Amino acid sequence: MSTSLRRVLLTGFEPFGGDAFNPSWEVARALDREVLAPGVVVESACLPCVFGEAIASLDEHLGAGAPPLMVVALGLAGGRAGLTPERVAINIDDARIADNDGRQPVDRPVVPGAPAAYFSRLPIKAMVRALQAAGLPAAVSNTAGTFVCNHLFFALMHRLATRPALAGVRGGFVHLPWLPTQLAEHPGEPALALADQVAGVRLLLRTALRVDTDIVEGGGALH
Repeated sequence: MSTSLRRVLLTGFEPFGGDAFNPSWEVARALDREVLAPGVVVESACLPCVFGEAIASLDEHLGAGAPPLMVVALGLAGGRAGLTPERVAINIDDARIADNDGRQPVDRPVVPGAPAAYFSRLPIKAMVRALQAAGLPAAVSNTAGTFVCNHLFFALMHRLATRPALAGVRGGFVHLPWLPTQLAEHPGEPALALADQVAGVRLLLRTALRVDTDIVEGGGALH
């Protein structure tokens, strides 16, 4: 990558749970090397859906060259209807199913001794508003689960909060729905076309680059 370009690190996960595809990686790789703004380019990375190894892979990409301008991690939330930027990462691993290496931690901290939670550094409500204005389904999410997605999200935010080299780097996590091609294995679930998911992530990245302070409007949930 040219030294004149700043990178936005965009990560997705490999398939898991018996699925042939993971929308998070399909979207991330579709945006790889795309110029989001003058001097700002996407650098995409596929991470293993494995506790511990996902963090190690993230560290490799964070340390490859100059610190990124921003880091956005993508993951799959099957059953959700749209793009859902996550508000908070919690310091717990509690796996209902095993990961791709058979690991299934229960009630273990992601980072021992770290805070109980971190909030996203992305303008999540501005991102949701932009997506909705473009006709794309989107909502703020207040739970990233307790599987590898939250595991990675928490580790990312802990690194941004504690590593001097990453001071000022913005970051967060966004969950994506199924692709229509996956509904044969998941009948009756909501899905969103790949082209729409790619367009949505492109828009939320550009919004995050443009908006420094998030908007204040209702985005909470009763449950």
